Amino acid sequence: MRIQIILIAGSFLLTACGPQKKEIIEGKSLFNGRNLDGWRFYKDKENNSWEVAADGTLHCKPFDGNEKRANLITTEQYENFELYWEWKISAQGNSGIMFRVTEEFDEPYLSGPEYQLLDDVGYPGKIEDWQKTAADYGMYTAPNAKPKSVGEWNASKIIVNGNHVEYWLNDSRTVEYELGSADWQKRKAASKWNDAVGYGAAKKGHICLQDHGGEVWFRNVRIKVL
Repeated sequence: MRIQIILIAGSFLLTACGPQKKEIIEGKSLFNGRNLDGWRFYKDKENNSWEVAADGTLHCKPFDGNEKRANLITTEQYENFELYWEWKISAQGNSGIMFRVTEEFDEPYLSGPEYQLLDDVGYPGKIEDWQKTAADYGMYTAPNAKPKSVGEWNASKIIVNGNHVEYWLNDSRTVEYELGSADWQKRKAASKWNDAVGYGAAKKGHICLQDHGGEVWFRNVRIKVL
């Protein structure tokens, strides 16, 4: 009887805990592992820095001075969603994922908040806490983030529902904030986006993978519309 109770309890826990992660991972795939269908370059710029690698990952090549570089955005726009992806970064690498990006500005970061991806240990120069992995770049730090070592795969998630935003890294929430709140406005006024009228303003926009000149890989990019 005791074994039966334990088995039933274990089954209940699997049922209660499993679907949330399964639902997110089984959302709509944004990257098919073969080509860039469903993606295009920000403001339709020329580009040869992004490629689908032989192992089926989406690869942003490192800067060598000869590439035509551009940020990569989804062809579709999204309002409320859960975005899941896996990623790894090279030594001294720098990248990020932005959301609700619009194209009336020269750069996507002038409209879309950014989930930062960085080699926190090896990136050259001084790094502020708001520049580190799983932070909301320039706005909110992620003191509890525990990214894996360079070259190892991480799992990340962004949840956007109305003005509510959450960032997750390796099953732990790192950042939570409300777009447009008094706290958010105060932080924006003290940041590099003080004069960026479109930053965080759009209610719907593209998902953007940043080309910052560093080498980064993505796989299992999936989205669940809320």
